[in-house]
Amino acid sequence: MFLLLLGVPAALAHYYLWRRLVRDTTLRGGRGRLFGTVALAGAFVLMMAAVTLSRSMQWLAWPGYLWLAVMFYLTLVLGVLEIPRLLVNRRVKAPVVAGVQEPAAVPLPSRRVFIARTFAVAGGITAGGIVGYGATKALGAPEITSVPVPIRRLGPSLDGFRIAVVSDIHLGPLRGRGHTERIVRMINEQQPDLVAIVGDLVDGTVDLLGDDAAPLKDLVSKHGSFFVTGNHEYYSGFQPWLAELERLGVNPLRNERVAIQRGGATFDLAGVNDVTGKQFEDAPDIARALDGRDTGNPVVLLAHQPVQVEEAARHGVDLQLSGHTHGGQMFPFHLAVPLQQPVTAGLEKIDDTWVYVTRGAGFWGPPVRVGAPPEISMIRLSA
Repeated sequence: MFLLLLGVPAALAHYYLWRRLVRDTTLRGGRGRLFGTVALAGAFVLMMAAVTLSRSMQWLAWPGYLWLAVMFYLTLVLGVLEIPRLLVNRRVKAPVVAGVQEPAAVPLPSRRVFIARTFAVAGGITAGGIVGYGATKALGAPEITSVPVPIRRLGPSLDGFRIAVVSDIHLGPLRGRGHTERIVRMINEQQPDLVAIVGDLVDGTVDLLGDDAAPLKDLVSKHGSFFVTGNHEYYSGFQPWLAELERLGVNPLRNERVAIQRGGATFDLAGVNDVTGKQFEDAPDIARALDGRDTGNPVVLLAHQPVQVEEAARHGVDLQLSGHTHGGQMFPFHLAVPLQQPVTAGLEKIDDTWVYVTRGAGFWGPPVRVGAPPEISMIRLSA
């Protein structure tokens, strides 16, 4: 189903690009048209191969996923240029004087090819610039975002408690051990009281990526590091990863909670499985995670997807920490996120429950972020 949802629009986009970049800019029967057609067909095959095979054939990932981003922005930019292209093409007809059409100094077909090539070059430069900018953001260091959150019933001694929230690290064919080391170093520099990894750590098995995740053992905080599953853990073998994280000193919360205490005050830190776990007999269960708790203490819930806040609010959760959306990752996808999730990025309130959605520290698919830079979030609880 995923390949169908990606493949059909991608095939249509490639056909559109063939019309604008190959058919309109070359002469029929020429070598240029043949070369362009073969190149675009090859790019489509490479992109689909990267999506389906890059875990086992990592060399496909960089060219395939970069072309996916270029293809998307080329299609978007050329689509925007359709109206000016049509207007310019209308003006290239030979002028009519006193009812007689004057011969054009340059044959009309040559003019149209020149105009098509001009728009193709403009589109290519624009799309290339956007992707280049987005790649520098995606591959650069995450931003540190400080977010104060007022919590009812929070004891005075817990005022200022700081939680480092990181999500969507996406270790895989495009990001490895160096990515993890930088994230760990940046978190440790903030000296948090607690670290929360809210899903989508990996895109691959422990055998493939265990060494890349190993720096997580160096995380330092006063109250420990905790983890909840994201949808990608279920595609990567979630049970071996849960065991591996425990070995690294990162504590999975699987529909359960722990009490966090400081100076005689307490809040409950709960964690639930991702909604994708339903397909793997590992469904989320907020009621189980909160069963028997002291309702006089506030509760902070770790849940990968923001959509889980709807049930969290019914159970009186004070704050939910989530990821999953990447903040849209590539403009204008942030406009589509609200179709599935109640919050795209940042802090919002659903009923009486705060929900904070971090944009994530990595990326999925194209190594490109436009309008949604990566981040590590520092949540500061306030009484």
